[in-house]
Amino acid sequence: MTDPTLPSGLASHRAAAPTRVRTAVVTVSDTRTPETDESGQYLVAGLQGAGHEVIAHRIVRDDAVDIRAALVALTREATVVLVTGGTGVSGRDVTVPVVESMLTKPMPGFGELFRMLSYGQVGGAAMFSRAVGGLVRGAAVFCMPGSLNAVQTAWKNILHDQIGHLAYEVQRHGQPVMTAPAAGGAAQTAFGGSTPDAPLLTTRAPAKAAEPALRPVTPLPEAPAPAFPNGLPLPGTGGGVAAGLGRHRRTDTLDPTRPGTPDTAHSQEAGQHPGRDTP
Repeated sequence: MTDPTLPSGLASHRAAAPTRVRTAVVTVSDTRTPETDESGQYLVAGLQGAGHEVIAHRIVRDDAVDIRAALVALTREATVVLVTGGTGVSGRDVTVPVVESMLTKPMPGFGELFRMLSYGQVGGAAMFSRAVGGLVRGAAVFCMPGSLNAVQTAWKNILHDQIGHLAYEVQRHGQPVMTAPAAGGAAQTAFGGSTPDAPLLTTRAPAKAAEPALRPVTPLPEAPAPAFPNGLPLPGTGGGVAAGLGRHRRTDTLDPTRPGTPDTAHSQEAGQHPGRDTP
């Protein structure tokens, strides 16, 4: 039965959405245990209370390899994976870069909504949260901060009413999959498959035509780097990259044979800028 208060399209999608979705919960923490993981326990209870199946609840360290391994395993089995912890800016917060490296379809609206709601609770400190969501291997993954208050905000105001609808949207047309690379060719991405496991064809890139031989180029002699007393550039020779400390070297005042080199009367010599350093 559709809700008459919703737009017709959204109402029909809600009506077609499954009422029981396979989900998983991951807590990223170096210190929490199954007994002290309040945030993870809250999400498990919330999912089960809404009628969804929780196939796993894991606690992993703040370690990129461990986080990635858990997500690779769980996104094969679950349609929605909720991750709590490691979304801040401290040195140990590595959840977000790991998840972002795995995303095939980002859903920036999750982070935007979460920070908007958090702003009403914690003010400007909401900007420290890098909550992120999107699709990974055909499963929806949502990362939120580790505090119980943050998890409650995300669950009650965003996720609770959208799990079934989300599962419906993710699965109703299938997702693009990466096919095996053809011999001598690169892996191809195929779109429009009816199911993620449908067999897909690959194509080999045409052979590249041989390029004509290039005429050898005689390299120009490289001007020596200026000698700086005490490791510092002389006044008037430029600093940083322009002084040869970076990738580029300033040569217009060092190579008198180079076209466009200023004459000695106007050169910057001995640390003097004509008209500025002289009385």
